[in-house]
Amino acid sequence: METKIQSEAFQTFIDVSGSLMNYEIQTWLDKGGKVAGHFCSTVPEEIIMAAGYMPFRMRGTGSTDTELADAYFSPINCSFPRHVMNQALKGEFKFLDALLCINACDHVRRIYDNWVRYAKDINETTFETVMSLPRKCGERQVDWYYDEINILRDQLAKHTGVEITDDKIREAIKLNNQARSVQKELYELRKADNPPITGAETLVAIVAGTAMPKERYIELMRQLIDDLKDAEGNTGYKARIMIVGGELDDPEYVNVIEDQGGLVVTDSNCFGSRLFWVNVDEEVKDPVRALARYYIYERPTCPRTYGSQPERMKFTRDLAKEFNVDGIIGERLLYCDSWLVEHYMTKFDLKEHNVGVPFLALDREYVLSGKGQIKTRVQAFLETMES
Repeated sequence: METKIQSEAFQTFIDVSGSLMNYEIQTWLDKGGKVAGHFCSTVPEEIIMAAGYMPFRMRGTGSTDTELADAYFSPINCSFPRHVMNQALKGEFKFLDALLCINACDHVRRIYDNWVRYAKDINETTFETVMSLPRKCGERQVDWYYDEINILRDQLAKHTGVEITDDKIREAIKLNNQARSVQKELYELRKADNPPITGAETLVAIVAGTAMPKERYIELMRQLIDDLKDAEGNTGYKARIMIVGGELDDPEYVNVIEDQGGLVVTDSNCFGSRLFWVNVDEEVKDPVRALARYYIYERPTCPRTYGSQPERMKFTRDLAKEFNVDGIIGERLLYCDSWLVEHYMTKFDLKEHNVGVPFLALDREYVLSGKGQIKTRVQAFLETMES
């Protein structure tokens, strides 16, 4: 991607986020490391790391069609799992040793069924499992997920022969908290009137953090933040924009918005602020209990979680105020019913609370298409704010 950022660290992030396999993963593998793919930001990466794996957030980056996957998925399935599965059927995930699926939604859940039947041998994974994620976020659901995490812990320990001790989990929690902290520090720079980094560039940096060892990522993020502190800020934009939605790992989508004059300064996405806005409590005696509370109860939720819409909207309103947002764009992958309803409710919530920020809902496919329509609607949205 084109960028004005003068930083070797950011160039590394471009390389890492622009493909599935990358130099940082290869270096990890060359040292004898193993990689575990997983779906959804609710999967406890800390357990994966304590087992000795590098966690890799599954994406369909590089996919151009779903010809192979269409034999196993309905045409009304979300395009994200179809593109991921298509890459799997082409053998693009051979660098994975393990795959962890979760019932984040029925579309993603189906990947596990098809993977173990058709893609496992192609990609040579030696361990596959699926986790059960509660649909609510109360204390009973924390107890439920506590058991699920312990089941995963036992499964990985049996598979690897590695004892996953509480101390190893605490070390992983501490390391992930450091990664979350530097990500939030990067977002703090975007509060400026002339932020030194665009929304598309920020997404590159966040996606990179899901596809490389955490120690290396923290080192590079600190370098990037230092490089940005004296960088020239972005000027001449028409409005400060917030993006709200789910699966968004493609910086090109954000580029389309910013090319029309909107500067994306914050978000509530699962490849964005919801990943890192709060840390896991390191003071809790039982680290697995701390993880269960974090992933179910403490971090910002998405609409697949029932009963938490008021808290999600407060999170959105607070971010909009904190980052001085002029407008909010809701992005949704086609056939995602959860985000369809969420965006409908968001529009009315913003009016009810007199936020004074306009809202635009945009549907999209996983592989960006229909740029012309997106440009036209964003242009009209920005003109509305200018008037």
